[in-house]
Amino acid sequence: MRYLLRKLLTLIITLLIVSVLAFLAFQVISGDPATAKLGTNATEESLQALRHEMGLDRPLPVRYFEWICSFVQGDLGTSYSYSSGVAELISDKLPTTVALALMSFVFTVVFSIPLGILAAKHEGGVFDKILTVLDQIVMSVPAVFIGIIFCYVFGVTLRLFIPGEFVPYSENKAAFFRYLIFPALAISIPRIAMTVKMLRSSIIEQMHREYVVTAYSRGNTRTMALYRHVLKNAMLPTITFIAVSMSEIVAGCIIVEQVFTIPGIGRFLLASISNRDYPVVQALVVLIASWVVFVNFVADLLYQLLDPRIRLK
Repeated sequence: MRYLLRKLLTLIITLLIVSVLAFLAFQVISGDPATAKLGTNATEESLQALRHEMGLDRPLPVRYFEWICSFVQGDLGTSYSYSSGVAELISDKLPTTVALALMSFVFTVVFSIPLGILAAKHEGGVFDKILTVLDQIVMSVPAVFIGIIFCYVFGVTLRLFIPGEFVPYSENKAAFFRYLIFPALAISIPRIAMTVKMLRSSIIEQMHREYVVTAYSRGNTRTMALYRHVLKNAMLPTITFIAVSMSEIVAGCIIVEQVFTIPGIGRFLLASISNRDYPVVQALVVLIASWVVFVNFVADLLYQLLDPRIRLK
């Protein structure tokens, strides 16, 4: 219980610091939201009137306090560019990003665990050597570059999809998920490579433990020892790693959405930064940071739950 309370307190403090930094960051960078909305030809009187309407002429601490109090209550503010509620704009684009992130996560789990087990099972063999080389290559390639390659190879050359022609879920469910396959793969492939490497190393390490020698003495073959005894111990750090990957998958969505022209949270965030739409950017930064912190919090608890030998002092 003490550990849980300490982690919750750390989570709250972290989110508070993130909210302060997110709010202050867009107060010190160059650019004026009023000028961005009215244009450079606007008169000083109209600019001052709009700044007053936006609340930009009030003291910074007052603006932050009002913003964070409204944020906690679910009021994320009003977009400067769209003159609509930020919460409504985000909720309209969030399902697409959630679907993309979940598909990437499923691909990571489905492909990485069998490949990691096979590589460890055939340690030193041809399959293991080929997979190890591919892992090193793929881990060094960012998801955005993989996305560009997919657009050229599978979109432009093979015409399996048309880059930029995104189909909303409300229009065609099958086409919606079909279009997300390649973006999801672009995000998940680096994560798959990392997870395979981690699971392989974990299994090989466990295979040299004394309890495996004992299993051999009882008549277990290498395969039997692997699946009956080793795998459940080797999966502990891998499961935690996969859980933490959800935060990195969300970060990957932000960039890959831009490559594939997917109208999700990522494109919305980058467009809002360009338009100096501070309420949208601040809300999205805090929400994304909250997701990352929450995932890491759950991963810590999960690791404690799966391995009762671990106790933090």
